[in-house]
Amino acid sequence: MKKSKSSKNLTQKQGQALVAFARHSIQERVTRSPEMDETISEILQDQRLQEKQCTFVTLHQDGQLRGCIGTLTASESIVEGVKRNSLNAALHDHRFSPVKPEELDSIVIEVSVLTDPAPVEYSDGADLLAKLRPGVDGVIIRQGAARATFLPQVWDQLSGPEEFLTHLCLKAGLAGDAWQTSKIEVLIYQVQYFEEKK
Repeated sequence: MKKSKSSKNLTQKQGQALVAFARHSIQERVTRSPEMDETISEILQDQRLQEKQCTFVTLHQDGQLRGCIGTLTASESIVEGVKRNSLNAALHDHRFSPVKPEELDSIVIEVSVLTDPAPVEYSDGADLLAKLRPGVDGVIIRQGAARATFLPQVWDQLSGPEEFLTHLCLKAGLAGDAWQTSKIEVLIYQVQYFEEKK
């Protein structure tokens, strides 16, 4: 688990409760699962989890991405965000078909809780590369209507900062070298993330 710099980090117990809640939310919609464990319900009442903070829910299946949806504006509580994003990741990620009941046992769920994004001031592509911390910073890019983000976990899937920024630009619908050739708005954030224990 990688932590944000916030002094109000979630505990492991809170994080695992969020992951269990994400699974319950998906199962409830897909298979009409039984009531949630009472201990989990109690943890979800913690005041810390009622605070407004951005969240992402990521689904993996056989080591491959199966869905990922989140928010970059802290407009709802952590608990509300996890519920909405878990359902959207399972059923409304346009890159994938909706999760079927028979897939649930093979899916691993990860919940990320984000710090507030902060803008990065940079002079050129080389300066931007120097200011990003692989494996630590999540990155948002914006240019006009184009925007995209990669969570810090994505650093592990790409060979280096140049490839990271190139893929992020492509995800936003920009040219792969836009981070070198044009001035794009860049913001960074950190996350705490919690993965299901299988």
